[in-house]
Amino acid sequence: MDTQELALRTELIEACRAMNGLGINKGTAGNISVRFRDGFLISPTGIAYDKLKPEHVVYMTWEAEFEGDVRPSSEWRFHRDILRSRDDLNAVVHTHSTNATSVAILNKDIPAVHYAIAAAGGPTIRCAPYETFGSQELADRILVALEDRRACLLAHHGVIAAHVSIGRALSLAVTVEELAIHYLNCLPMGEPPVLSDEEIARVVEKFKTYGQQSAATQKSLQAS
Repeated sequence: MDTQELALRTELIEACRAMNGLGINKGTAGNISVRFRDGFLISPTGIAYDKLKPEHVVYMTWEAEFEGDVRPSSEWRFHRDILRSRDDLNAVVHTHSTNATSVAILNKDIPAVHYAIAAAGGPTIRCAPYETFGSQELADRILVALEDRRACLLAHHGVIAAHVSIGRALSLAVTVEELAIHYLNCLPMGEPPVLSDEEIARVVEKFKTYGQQSAATQKSLQAS
């Protein structure tokens, strides 16, 4: 195992522990994957996060082959299919965060109640129809719900957030939970007003240059 691989495995383990520390997951219900070489690394099934070691993280090929006695997460199919079909995404975080899962139980999309929804790529966070966990049918439903998006809900199940890195995907999972809290807090008073698709499109563009930028990007912004 080279230095790069060890660092990526360690980052994945730290993110698994962070999910629980952030309160967006409990136990080993969630799972995380990250693109690596000609396949991906994924958290194992049924090992407590505080017991995880780098050698427990499973490397899988796109053909779902893996070596050793440690089995990958039972949800490996949707991790594989997301990463294989979306070259703009490098990491997938799956949680059972309480409020977002509650919205998913209602079979509702999260609408644009707050501009932060643009972090997921569009004016809604769609809810994929229910399918049995770990099944190919679920993976297929998820790919549809993620079209032009970086996050979706899974009916009667949980949440998926995907991004260019593990850290960005984890941050997005937190944002989805926050949006779900806002939405659920509004529902007792009726369906809330939402921002227009045009406004969310503007925010999506602004998010592309949000935060610290490279020197080249800063010069481009100053020139525009």
